[in-house]
Amino acid sequence: MEHKPQGNFSPFQRKMEEAGVSAAAIAAFHRSYAILASGETGLMPESTIEPVTVLPRAAEVTKPVSPERARELLARTCVLKLNGGLGTSMGLEKAKSLLKVKEGLTFLDLICRQVLRRRGEGSLAFLLMDSFTTSADTRAFIARHYPQLCEHGDWAEIELMQNKVPKVHAATLAPVLFPGDRELEWCPPGHGDIYAALATGKLDELLAQGVRTLFVSNADNLGATIDLPILDWFTTSGAPFLMEVTERTAVDKKGGHLCRDREMDRLRLREVAQCPHADLASFQDIARHRFFNTNNLWIDLEALRADLAEHGGSLPLPVIFNPKTLDPRDKKSEKVIQLETAMGAAIETFDGAAALVVPRTRFLPVKTTNDLLGLRSDAYLLTEEATLRLAEGVEEPPLVDLDPAHYKLIDQFEEKCAGGVLSLRHCRSLKVTGAVTFQAGTEIAGVVEIVNGSAAELPLPVGAYADRKIVLG
Repeated sequence: MEHKPQGNFSPFQRKMEEAGVSAAAIAAFHRSYAILASGETGLMPESTIEPVTVLPRAAEVTKPVSPERARELLARTCVLKLNGGLGTSMGLEKAKSLLKVKEGLTFLDLICRQVLRRRGEGSLAFLLMDSFTTSADTRAFIARHYPQLCEHGDWAEIELMQNKVPKVHAATLAPVLFPGDRELEWCPPGHGDIYAALATGKLDELLAQGVRTLFVSNADNLGATIDLPILDWFTTSGAPFLMEVTERTAVDKKGGHLCRDREMDRLRLREVAQCPHADLASFQDIARHRFFNTNNLWIDLEALRADLAEHGGSLPLPVIFNPKTLDPRDKKSEKVIQLETAMGAAIETFDGAAALVVPRTRFLPVKTTNDLLGLRSDAYLLTEEATLRLAEGVEEPPLVDLDPAHYKLIDQFEEKCAGGVLSLRHCRSLKVTGAVTFQAGTEIAGVVEIVNGSAAELPLPVGAYADRKIVLG
């Protein structure tokens, strides 16, 4: 994607100011727009980076924390969950965090219970980064179920609002206009927006309260809990910024990986959208680029404030140019560019930033109904601490592959699983082709494939199936 320098930021400035977008968010978008207008591609070629081969491992460098040390650490820490997503890829129309994942509990149930449990050990600040599309539903849920999280009844205590930025016309680099639906003129700026959102006053507020460490993670990653040994190690390491990474496997080959910039000799995060097509094989080579970003980040807030001040109020994050159509539902609508940043990319902006290899249990996201089926099964247990862990004797989570034509959307999935949850405790992999309904009391073990080649939806008879292919109809 190449452009000659031709951009004019003034119309964007006016549009954002009229919409009430913060000065920090405008400054961040201005920087991203200037990079686009300059003709830069936003790509990170393989020739400019080196693989990261050696990193400290949590299992080797962390140690247990005493109750006294735990109270001290928690009193200076804030948990921030990214809660701006609707889960549209799964057909959801509400905050994704309100999806039920285990024993009738939602992501948000588990998050709130984890925070309240930690508050039993000591004070702990808590924030949700909502978007304009998730804020109302989230507020209503917490007011109904966890009102104690807003100690003074003020929602602003726990909400950080995600910004919105204008879409850019691909041909003219001007703001797009769509009078039929003005909301389609805007898009989310990516989770790198967290830094601009904090800079609007919440950062200073947290520091004034004595909070020094911020732990950030995605709301749909159920493995991202406060780990006291990691928190202790981070606070004593002197690092201003820490990214949790884990070993890449074949299923992670399209996810952002850690690398080192040859010229700057700094750690960097490279997303697939930043990889030139010619380098895609290297990007997906999990033996070469071994570590991927879990999006669990630990940030020293004093260092963040200093970094923001040094760069004029916004961090110089790499920009991702995301080509889209103006109306996502109409592929013939005008071509636009969405300017996005990733919060993990801030690893390159901090002197002394670090990465830590953590167990795979720290990365337990629900991106598809495949993930959801595994979590709802008996392969995972819900603990008293409101966390999920693999059941006793289960060494690896089951690999689930449901036919996207029949299970991709949550309504499709729920309808076919209405009869009960499959037992996957002894399952290595399950592949389902066609429309198949499931019932309680059905056990899957080893490697199983289920095929329904007919046009009709068919039930899988209750029973035990191990290492076999089942053809229905």
